[in-house]
Amino acid sequence: MHVVILGAYGSAGAAAAQRLADHVGEGAPLDRLTLVDGGDPGGGLCILRGCMPSKEVLSAAEHRYRARHDERLVGDPPDIDLERTVERKNGHTSSFAAHRRAAVHELAEETGVEFVAEHARFVGPHELELSGGDRIDADYVVVATGSTVNVPDIEGLDDAEYLTSADVLDATDLPESGVVVGFGYVGVELVPYLAEAGVDLTVIEHDERPLDDAPPAFGDELLSVYREEFGVEILSETYERRVESLDDGGVRLHTDRDDDRATVEADGLFLFAGRRPNLDGLNLDATDLHPGPAWVDATMQAVDDDAGRTYVVGDANGRQPLLHVAKEQGFTAADNVLASARAEADADGADPAAAPASDPSPSSAPEPELAEYHPTTHFVMFAAAAVYPYARVGETAASARDAGREVVVADRRADQDGVFKTKAAARGRARLVVDAADGTVLGYQGFHYHADAMAKTMQVVVECELDVRDLPDRAFHPTTPEILDGLFREASGALDGGNG
Repeated sequence: MHVVILGAYGSAGAAAAQRLADHVGEGAPLDRLTLVDGGDPGGGLCILRGCMPSKEVLSAAEHRYRARHDERLVGDPPDIDLERTVERKNGHTSSFAAHRRAAVHELAEETGVEFVAEHARFVGPHELELSGGDRIDADYVVVATGSTVNVPDIEGLDDAEYLTSADVLDATDLPESGVVVGFGYVGVELVPYLAEAGVDLTVIEHDERPLDDAPPAFGDELLSVYREEFGVEILSETYERRVESLDDGGVRLHTDRDDDRATVEADGLFLFAGRRPNLDGLNLDATDLHPGPAWVDATMQAVDDDAGRTYVVGDANGRQPLLHVAKEQGFTAADNVLASARAEADADGADPAAAPASDPSPSSAPEPELAEYHPTTHFVMFAAAAVYPYARVGETAASARDAGREVVVADRRADQDGVFKTKAAARGRARLVVDAADGTVLGYQGFHYHADAMAKTMQVVVECELDVRDLPDRAFHPTTPEILDGLFREASGALDGGNG
């Protein structure tokens, strides 16, 4: 059995490679494992263009915001040195990427494992052509090609200059003013960085508020923080219609508004419209695959591949573009490839005389039981320059009710806890969602200082299905997790009082 992984440097591809590499060679389920990645320098999206570099630049914005915001500190706040910021970011990401490459190359030193520093495209359902011209007939293909910047379809955009999230991460010079298209997770994270770097921003928000999955109060709170703390103008319930390039190098964005903000002029245009699966160069027309919302199931198999030999993992499948999810998807795909390969090997080695008369074919073996990956929702959006991150673990009240549960909801504002005030970070709120029948903690949402760190605690609580009444509700010292204690007490009291 020959398995090919496309995108071996990425988080999902590297995870699959790691799991498969120990099962290649004589007597093993796999004969060959080929790792393909033509990335230059290579190292994975999260390392080079995602989680790691964005946190690097956000840390500079966070430090400036804290210095500027604290009234106990006097004097002009420092400026962000973009060249130093980018230089340090590049140094760190280069080191991280080199470590990832070395780990993948080390796998290729094992018997039966090969690394190919090229790109590949399909020329048949499981036949691949490398950019150098060689072809590979694979028994199984794992597609882990990540994602790419999404550019929206806006009239005039083809003739306009703009900066994407990737451009911003490398920018050592920024315009004095800018209009932002896209206020999802990318825009929510990068807008405060640009504001702290001195860019006067106007943001286009399609909905009434951002944070689509959160209760309305959380989106309203975020709008207030961005407008009041970062001086960003946010045009809610507004859609872009056309982009016009100006003679002075700026842009004019035409919207669907009918007031004095129907057009917005700025020195620069920022496109933060998220990312999409990076499938363009794979020539999927040569396969039976049809990318879409449900083209990959929970086993990580592409549902259109009747042979069950194509797996799509990580950002490439468009299911949930998160680093830890990508890794688990890679492990799941690898485990299922191994299960299928073992079942096929067992079928090929079966004794024809032992086959029942009704099924004389020795290759007709039961289908292997494949693992499924159903992750608990768990993500952090580093909003407000990471000072007030938004975290969600598990269910919201709405999603729990949609699933047929009756719930108890506990809400708490950060300014209810004195420790947030002493740290000059009293904005934000948190919510706990508990099953009204048995007290099981179903979910937590937090938009407040240190919400990112508290997400791990709440992951343990949710995934272990703990009863809120069994949780300690008192911190040993005055610390920011006291907001959780307040939620636990409120939810426990509601349960004991029969107010579910």
